[in-house]
Amino acid sequence: MPKYSKVFRRFLISYLVILIIPSIGGYMSYLTSISVTQSISIENSVTQLEKSQEILERRMAEVEGLTRQLAINQELNVLMNEKGSNTNVFGIWRTMRNVLTFGQTNDFLQDYYIYLANYDLVLTAGSSYRPDHYYEIYHYADLSSEEWKKEILGRTHRSEVKPLSAYVSKGTQSSVITYMQSLPLDSFNNSSPAVVVVNIDEKIIASLLSGLTERDGGWVHISDADGNTILLQGKSNEYVGKLASDPRFDADKVSQFYRDDLVITTRSGTNGWVYQAGIPRSVLMENANTIKHMTWLITAGALFLGLLAGLVLAYRNSMPINRLLAVMKEQFGKEDSTERNEFDFLSGNIADMITKNKLLETELNRQLPLVRDAFLKRLIAGEFESREEIVSAAAQADIGLGEGTGYAGILQIKGYSGMDSVEILNELNAARLLLKQTFAEMAGPLPMTDMGSDKIVILFFSAEDEGPAGKEAGMERLMDQWVQQVFEEYRISVQGGFGEYFSSVTEVSQSFEQARQALEYAVYTNSKGVIRHQEVQIENTTYYYPLETEQRLISTIRAGELAEARRIIDTTFAQNLGPRELSMEMKSQLIGEIKGTFLKLLDQKIFMESSLGENIKRQIIDIGSSEPLESIQAEFLELTEELCGFITNKKKDAHTQIIRQMYQYTAEMYADTELTLYRVAEHVERPEKYISQLFKEVTGVNYSDHLIKVRMDEAAILLKESRYTVDEIAARVGYNSSHSFRRAFKRLTGISPSTYRQSHDE
Repeated sequence: MPKYSKVFRRFLISYLVILIIPSIGGYMSYLTSISVTQSISIENSVTQLEKSQEILERRMAEVEGLTRQLAINQELNVLMNEKGSNTNVFGIWRTMRNVLTFGQTNDFLQDYYIYLANYDLVLTAGSSYRPDHYYEIYHYADLSSEEWKKEILGRTHRSEVKPLSAYVSKGTQSSVITYMQSLPLDSFNNSSPAVVVVNIDEKIIASLLSGLTERDGGWVHISDADGNTILLQGKSNEYVGKLASDPRFDADKVSQFYRDDLVITTRSGTNGWVYQAGIPRSVLMENANTIKHMTWLITAGALFLGLLAGLVLAYRNSMPINRLLAVMKEQFGKEDSTERNEFDFLSGNIADMITKNKLLETELNRQLPLVRDAFLKRLIAGEFESREEIVSAAAQADIGLGEGTGYAGILQIKGYSGMDSVEILNELNAARLLLKQTFAEMAGPLPMTDMGSDKIVILFFSAEDEGPAGKEAGMERLMDQWVQQVFEEYRISVQGGFGEYFSSVTEVSQSFEQARQALEYAVYTNSKGVIRHQEVQIENTTYYYPLETEQRLISTIRAGELAEARRIIDTTFAQNLGPRELSMEMKSQLIGEIKGTFLKLLDQKIFMESSLGENIKRQIIDIGSSEPLESIQAEFLELTEELCGFITNKKKDAHTQIIRQMYQYTAEMYADTELTLYRVAEHVERPEKYISQLFKEVTGVNYSDHLIKVRMDEAAILLKESRYTVDEIAARVGYNSSHSFRRAFKRLTGISPSTYRQSHDE
């Protein structure tokens, strides 16, 4: 089979060549990826350790900065230099209040105290103690009271750090390092007037290095220049001791492998501390393993492409024997072939993540009918003062108002008046439910609410393309059909009344009141079905001015809402001018009622304190009932405009005064680190949220931004005209932390405080 063997050899050689090349390339890629990934992981770990070191040293520098601030504090210097038998109680209290609150922005300064040698007194942020009493509550486990007094309180310290020690705080065991500094800073003898002692919890330091210790098996060890442990997380002291004593471990190398860990070592050039971090080899090579899998996948793809290339090559080299190639393809087609997938799709189930949202939605839907019913009852009672308030409440209750126009109606079940037994009430409940369901089936969802045990209130809101006439005709047809259907199906007789068309949602209560009058007329005349308010107006010769209208008019004028007040007055006079034939007596009573409403307004304190009140009062008294109602209406509108204008101006004056007080108080108290919007609200005697919105509306900026600008403006002056350090300037303009001050200054000016000073010095 020379022909077959030749083609086969050519095919086999091509296949092997293509197979070997990607295999070698994949292997080299794998080795390279291992090396590169390992170096990158080492570099990242070194960078992370150096960043943690930088943060820790910066925090320790802030601790040292605290001692420098305390060294120049006048109140503390007075206490340190006082002599005599009398104790300066007020000075001690003021120092505790002002000085010992410097550490609120640095968690390294959460636990520190000052020891005053002349008073033999320990001052903390919360209280003052005698040393023996303080030792009973806070003490080192390895120091007795006398040793503590001798080594901590009785010696001179210059930025001294006590290594990690067991510490008891109010009965709680912990480990701390202690930073100690004598005051004043130039104390050189064996004693000093005062000592600042800062206890830094090991857990706080460990939190800065959590990125290294959170890895599986990772550990961190920090020691001072003498080899004393400052922090140890993730390993025992025995392991660290073996590491230091092992001759195979070179402490001068930045990174090296020891056992199964990559050990990274850095040394601080500031205080000589040694930082060591250990990372397990498995974690370090995690990315390399991922690349390994990707390499094998790419290699498999390359092999497949190589196979195709080999087939092409074999075909080109076997042009004379195409028949044999066809036979081989046929044979390959008959053979079973199995597909190998390097990776399988990950399968699993998705957790039910929206369960709580569904429960919340169910609860809201359960309470929605109660919200809707409360909204409708407030709407028909006229308790809302403005259209905006009604629209907002309707949106909350998920009730559509359409165009805000329509009719209000009341339906009453006949035959149950005066009956209040349990059986009757249960029967009425069932009847109301049947009426609502039947009506909803015929007309769709309409706003409905119960009024008493035998009445239902319905609101018909007009659609966009439906005017008053079309809405009224459609409503009458619908009501006739509904009354007939409920009687035929359930033998329930219904009486009802509908008010006149309301052109605004603020007039719903008025239409409801008319509907109630129509219902009373229907009950009185024993009319069948539903009647409109227009049908009873012929018999009504009294004036229209209900108590709800009067209360709403008073509220709107007091709020300074001129447009709404004018609308109420226009509606009231329209009700009495058009459909009613008022006698002179009724007309006089109506004018007297409205005049009484305005006189009630003038009894308000805001009008009594103004000269406007007397002028308005005389104008009200001078209005005579003999004039035409149109003239009287114009006079009342003019009075309304004057009162609302007065209220609006008062509001503007009050707002201006509040903003002026806020500006003045900020200018006086900007150096107070505890100055907040809450403090300003207390000063101006207004709610915090109210003055926040008012300040934003009037000035266009938030109060917090204004406070920062005031502080930065003063800081800029101090940087140009004084020789204070940046830390001192930060304290003078209300910052506990110089870091926060620098960040705020750069954010506002675009440059750092030091650069700003240099630019003006030049």
